[in-house]
Amino acid sequence: MRRNMGGIDRALRAFVVAPLLVIGGLLTSGALAAVLFALAAVMLATAAVGFCPLYAPFGFSTCPAREAKARG
Repeated sequence: MRRNMGGIDRALRAFVVAPLLVIGGLLTSGALAAVLFALAAVMLATAAVGFCPLYAPFGFSTCPAREAKARG
């Protein structure tokens, strides 16, 4: 598993987790709260690991080291 997420992408995902958890917490029950918690968990995990499974099939990367390596 190669990293395909750059620092800015990872930071933005980590930043978005807090509002998702707050909104999910305000919705004390229901499917929407569960979806928001699941989305927050996935975003936090991908930010921590630096790999986004949705980027891989398309060959997309925001990691500057990988882009520089591909060019050179």
